[in-house]
Amino acid sequence: MSGVLLLSFSTVIVKIIGLAFKIPMLSLLGAEGMGYFNSAYEIYALLCVVSTAGLPVALSMMVSTARANDDVGRVKRVYRSAKLVFLVLGLGGSILMLAFARELAHFIGNDDAYLCIIAIAPALLLVCLSSAIRGYCQGFEYMTPTAVSQLIEAVCKLIFGILFSIFAINKGYPVFAVSAFAVFGISVGSFASLIYLAVVKSLKRPERSITAKCHRSSNSTGRGVTRELIAIALPITLGSAVLGLTRIIDMTLIMRRFAQMGVPIAESNKIYGAYTTLAVPVFSLIPALITPVSMALVPQLAAFAHRRDSEGERTVIENSLRLTVLLSMPASFGVTLFSRPILELLFARQSEAIAISVPLLSALGASVLFSCLITTTNAILQSYRHVCLPIISMALGVIVKLVSTYILLGIEEIGVLGAPIGSLLCNISVVAINLCFMHSKTSASLRAAAVFFKPLAASCVSVGGAFALYLYVYGYTGSVLTAFVPSIALALMAYVVISFLIGSLTLNDVMLLPFGEKIASVIHKNKNKRSAVLHKTDSEGDKNDCC
Repeated sequence: MSGVLLLSFSTVIVKIIGLAFKIPMLSLLGAEGMGYFNSAYEIYALLCVVSTAGLPVALSMMVSTARANDDVGRVKRVYRSAKLVFLVLGLGGSILMLAFARELAHFIGNDDAYLCIIAIAPALLLVCLSSAIRGYCQGFEYMTPTAVSQLIEAVCKLIFGILFSIFAINKGYPVFAVSAFAVFGISVGSFASLIYLAVVKSLKRPERSITAKCHRSSNSTGRGVTRELIAIALPITLGSAVLGLTRIIDMTLIMRRFAQMGVPIAESNKIYGAYTTLAVPVFSLIPALITPVSMALVPQLAAFAHRRDSEGERTVIENSLRLTVLLSMPASFGVTLFSRPILELLFARQSEAIAISVPLLSALGASVLFSCLITTTNAILQSYRHVCLPIISMALGVIVKLVSTYILLGIEEIGVLGAPIGSLLCNISVVAINLCFMHSKTSASLRAAAVFFKPLAASCVSVGGAFALYLYVYGYTGSVLTAFVPSIALALMAYVVISFLIGSLTLNDVMLLPFGEKIASVIHKNKNKRSAVLHKTDSEGDKNDCC
């Protein structure tokens, strides 16, 4: 659990740094420049998912198994095979981006983004090589290199991206060229991360921990190891790639549909840049905070399923879904209602981009709940070894996304709002299909009141009351900060109290949170003190009655 918490903490920090990166970048590049930047980044991100989503997990699993058997020979073969696969995928992807940069930019309808695609191409190879070392170290339950390398990559991206952008602006380069310099900061950050990982692996050499007690070495060939590696990684990769496709769909359809409607390319980049720089990062931050907590329950499910303990299965499934809804539903309401103050506090002095992004973030806010539920329901199905079912549900969700977004973007009154609405419809479809799969493939029956209706009631009262307070204070003071901070504090306190009163939140739930045992212990002690005081008062009252 210490390793899981470390990775969860580093992931959250990386997300926050990524959001912090967007703020100065938006000031330097403007919404139009961020459109070029994000066009290249989404292509890179999809290829990166295909290359690295499943392979590090498969590598860590195989290394861990070989380590448990004291088989140092297999550990080395697994790493060599994985390193070769990572090298081929990374090198092939980087060459593809370099050789067909103009064609890729034309395909997405953003021709001037080709320089950004060239600038980010080396990062794909570097990230693939880094992923090989990360997966290897994780197989030894050594999580620190992954966490630290992610932080190095994020910080270097922030620093060098800003420095390169300022350099290009001072040289008087056009906006799309300045964006390419900013994107190159990602490649530099990936290089710094790889250097750190290579140094750590050469110094630590985790395989030394099993060399001294090596009893045997398996006879599996390198080709057999590679086949096993790919067989484990493929379902995970396909699931992640399907989810990544939704971002590419947004980018391609926004640029192409707007071009068909006669919108200038600079204006299209401005709209797309505002959407992906302001609205999407804020939306993405919340699932990153919530899903590690909700996922803490899921690994127990495999053990109950193996023992055919239907009551245990029902309890774990219900608790994992209830905890996900309990944490994500008020966040979903909050992002929807407070989209303007959130963006105004984060991106001050970007009034034009904020005006574009406020309705988009409000629409995305409704997707927070379903995005978190997708992660949990996918994990539940995978715990039952139904690894292909999440791929099917997400593929069907992508079809819903593609059709709905294409239609909605073409309606002038809806415009770019069609992208987040399409994402919402996609997420709802995936969750509904996953719940159907769970109903047919598991023996658990869920209590809808406990899972959905109680958190819904608590969210409506607490967040709705907080928004009313925000409107009152803002109307009186005219200050977003003065109105926002007490409103959010009220929402948090009211939600916790109401959840305890209606039985939606229990001490057992609190114990599942980071530092939850200490929090639950404090609550339990206070409850005991109150009980002792009441008991003492009653005893004194009885004595007085006797007198």
